[in-house]
Amino acid sequence: MDIRTESSTESSLEILRVWPEAAICHGFIGRAGGVSTGAFASMNLSYWVGDDESAVDANWERIRREAPGLNLVARLNQVHGNVVHAATRDTAALRPAGDGLVTAEPGVMLGIFTADCVPLLMVDSRCKVAGALHAGWRGVIADIADAGVRAMLKLGARGSDIRAAMGPSIGQCCFEVDAELGDRFGREIAGAENHTRIGRPGKAFIDLRAVVRDQLERAGLAPANITSVGPCTRCASDRFFSRRAAAGTTTGLQMSFVGFAA
Repeated sequence: MDIRTESSTESSLEILRVWPEAAICHGFIGRAGGVSTGAFASMNLSYWVGDDESAVDANWERIRREAPGLNLVARLNQVHGNVVHAATRDTAALRPAGDGLVTAEPGVMLGIFTADCVPLLMVDSRCKVAGALHAGWRGVIADIADAGVRAMLKLGARGSDIRAAMGPSIGQCCFEVDAELGDRFGREIAGAENHTRIGRPGKAFIDLRAVVRDQLERAGLAPANITSVGPCTRCASDRFFSRRAAAGTTTGLQMSFVGFAA
C-alpha cells in the first residue's frame, strides 16, 4: 500500500492525511489554528466539553474552509464501549450513544473525537464504505476494532479491501496504568502481553495502537493495509489535545473524520 502523510499548516492548522485518493475525505485534525482559548485552545470542535459555543462555531467555519467535504458530519455520544452505528443522511444528526460509525453513503462524513484515545479510520474504496472508531482502553478490551470491521462488512465491504489508519493517540511511552489493568489486557486480549511492559512498582505501560493493530489483523485486515500516523498526544500536547498532559482536567477534543465524496 502506498501510504502518504500530508499536513496542512495554513494559519497553523494541521491535518494529517494518509490516503492519496481524492474521493476519500479524511484527516486527523490537530489542536492549532482555531479561536478557542484556555483549556480548549485552539481548534476544539466539540460542543460538549464546556467550550464557548461561538468559538466552536468559528472553528467549524475554519475547518470547513480547509476540508470542504465536512458539510454533513455524523457524530456520537461516545461512551467507551464497542457499539457501532450505521450512519445515513437521515440519521447523521442523531448523535447516538456508541463509539463507532460506518456508512455506505457518499457525502456522509464520520467524526470521532479524542484527546489520548486511539482514533481509527477505515475505508473500502472499491465498495465506498467508511468507518470511524473511538478506541480508548475500555473499547480496546471490548474489541471495538472487530465490531467496526464487522459493521463495515454488513454494508458490503470486503475485509481484504479495508484499509485502516490509527491517528495521534497516547503512546506506550506515556500510557502508564495500574499493573492490574496491564494484567487484564494480557488475560483478555490475545497477544496484548507483547505490547505491555513493566513500569514503576505497581505500574505498567501499554501500547494501545499495537494492540489495536493485532485486533485488526485478527478481524481480517492485511498487515500492509494498517498504518499509524502522528505522535504520542501527551508528548506532543502542543499539537494535539491530551487529557494526560492536562492532568485529567477538562480539555478540548480533536476530531478525526472519514467518508467518501458525494
